Amino acid sequence: MSDALIFDAIRTPRGKGKPGGGALYETKPIDLVMTLLDALRQRNTLDPSRVDDLIMGVSSAVGDQGSCLPRIAALSGAGGWEHVPGMALQRFCGAGLEAVNMAAEKVKSGWHSLIAAGGVESMSRLGLGASGGAWIYDPATSMRINYVPQGYAADMLAALNGLDREQLDAYALRSQKLAARASEAGHFNRSLVPVRDFNGLPVLSSDEYVRGDTSIESLAALKPAFGGASAAANLTVARQRYPQLHQIPAVHTAGSSSGIVDGAALVLVGTEQVQRDLGLRPRARVLGTGLCTVEATLMLTGPVPATLKALAKAGLTADQIDLFEVNEAFAAVPLYFAKELSVPLEKINVNGGSIAMGHPIGATGAMLIGTLIDELERRQLRYGVATLCVAGGMGVATVIERV
Repeated sequence: MSDALIFDAIRTPRGKGKPGGGALYETKPIDLVMTLLDALRQRNTLDPSRVDDLIMGVSSAVGDQGSCLPRIAALSGAGGWEHVPGMALQRFCGAGLEAVNMAAEKVKSGWHSLIAAGGVESMSRLGLGASGGAWIYDPATSMRINYVPQGYAADMLAALNGLDREQLDAYALRSQKLAARASEAGHFNRSLVPVRDFNGLPVLSSDEYVRGDTSIESLAALKPAFGGASAAANLTVARQRYPQLHQIPAVHTAGSSSGIVDGAALVLVGTEQVQRDLGLRPRARVLGTGLCTVEATLMLTGPVPATLKALAKAGLTADQIDLFEVNEAFAAVPLYFAKELSVPLEKINVNGGSIAMGHPIGATGAMLIGTLIDELERRQLRYGVATLCVAGGMGVATVIERV
């Protein structure tokens, strides 16, 4: 079997996901994808007709993101992308990384030689939960599976692991300061592709959501984001799975939760043969992937078993990994991950994460791969892991090695 090599990893900046208030609100999601297709072609002197598939995570495949957006984007793209099939993939927050993993698995099988994979989400245009579904909106289903809102599950995770408001705020401040420092130092520049309008004028060239002036005092002043009027009902549901929880303090705020943003990402994955044929330069190889389920009411613990599965396939242990990108859906998630796998916080999200930069749901996993490769290269390190918790009680992870 061939190695699954990563030749490039690019993304748009993240724009605030506010209708009318974010820089990317007036940019259609298909245009975000076309921007990256054009950049991938130009940066790699790539003949798109050699690409076997375009696989993209799209969490809300409705409206502007409906039908099979990747295929329509390929048809709309310039320079030969019209010859590339497309597939929209839904695995909630894990969709973007799952698309990359699927590409790596197809390439490693030998049945495909070159795939572009990633994700897109325009949260300003569609909003959270736009695609509907029985999981949230059908009371009978929600009751049957003991569903609670994800933010409430984050507070549950904190309560079960003794994480208080001060610890979560401190982690959120760390994310903001690291992201601001990395942005100012240009650590994201290699992956960032500016978004332009139809006249070629710049719309957004850097992440819009980062708040470098955040302080521990400003975070402490924020009100809890979850709980509220439905807290008693959610506690009743939660105690069916976790009877030891007599109360669940509301400790996560907007400041310690991932930001709602717009963005897209693409990763180019292929074989050693296509590398030689097209003169591509590999930057990393995929060593292992992991996919798991966890208890679905708590739902946010998936990065731990998913990472362990991916590490086992790679023949590595957590202490051999140089850098981790653990999606900051909520501050409790990376803190739980660090504790469970005994990973020093200094190895996790060293340039900040989704608390500071935002979480464009379908795209985030592919963005983590790009951030990870860039930082492994910058520090001349070898092994990295990208992982996300996934709604519905799932987790996804990828182990890579810098080439």
